[in-house]
Amino acid sequence: MKKRISLCFLAILGLSIACKEEGKADYLPESVGAMNTLTVVIDNDLWNSSVGDAIRENYTAAAQGLTWDEALFSVTQIPQQIFSGSIRNTSSVLYVMEDTLNVAHMKSNMYSKPQKVGVIKGRDKEELITNINKTAPEFIADFKELEIGKAQKRFEKSLSKEKAFQNKFDISMKIPSIYRVGREEDNFVWIDRQIQKGNMNIIAYTMPWDSFKNDSTFVQDIIRMRDSIGELYIGGEDIPGKKNHMVTEKAFSPYVFPAEVSGKKAAEARGIWEMSAYPMAGPFLIYIINDKENNRKLILEGFVFAPATKKRDYMFELEAIMKSVRFNVGEKEK
Repeated sequence: MKKRISLCFLAILGLSIACKEEGKADYLPESVGAMNTLTVVIDNDLWNSSVGDAIRENYTAAAQGLTWDEALFSVTQIPQQIFSGSIRNTSSVLYVMEDTLNVAHMKSNMYSKPQKVGVIKGRDKEELITNINKTAPEFIADFKELEIGKAQKRFEKSLSKEKAFQNKFDISMKIPSIYRVGREEDNFVWIDRQIQKGNMNIIAYTMPWDSFKNDSTFVQDIIRMRDSIGELYIGGEDIPGKKNHMVTEKAFSPYVFPAEVSGKKAAEARGIWEMSAYPMAGPFLIYIINDKENNRKLILEGFVFAPATKKRDYMFELEAIMKSVRFNVGEKEK
């Protein structure tokens, strides 16, 4: 009888501890940190060595598809002894240290939420560098995914009530209310917002399902598609004797990657746009989404015009909006 009571007591105690641990996670403070910032916790000596070089080579590499070099992340380095208090609430953290263990893994919501903490340990510099290089692609993707989620949550504080995308394509996106519909055609919607030195834009249109059949000409087909849409809908002030409209920069082909958007297979392309007859240019990001259910390719493109201004965070905002796309929203509202 006593044994049975003891076992019941231990079970209740275990349940109580588990509930407390779960409650602790629920009460984590909200994470802080500007968009695309990374706090690297590492001793000064390691930061100023080849280990720090490996971190910088991976995490401050130039972001692709911008008009000038901008780092993937704005990195702040702090030594371990300073990593305490409110500093630990930073949303994206990379923790690097020499240790008796040789491990590397990503942890979530250690000190705040949402938060990602990449932990890299090694017994010497060589092991640390190997772990940094090996985990960088996965860690960068995790940090970026976290930032996308934070941005989308921020958008929800003031969402646009415009229904242009839903009415034309039966899709919705988390679009901040500062964006306005600039143009609407049978198979084309253009929204934009004004910024200090220019504007940020998102366009949407569809292509037939059987478009882009040939992998060997895929990049050229994207360019032809963009340029034709630019000629139809995205014109500039005409120059005497020349028609002026948006085209894909001729000097460099776009970077193209496989992607997934809203659970659907997609292609992602990043590059530079320019005007055909006037010296204007900027970065673009395009998603070609396989919407098999509706027998079409949905095209979402974001582009920025902001001369003499850093554009990484502008493009990231557009990426977060486009990645929030949801399909068949009309059916879900019935």
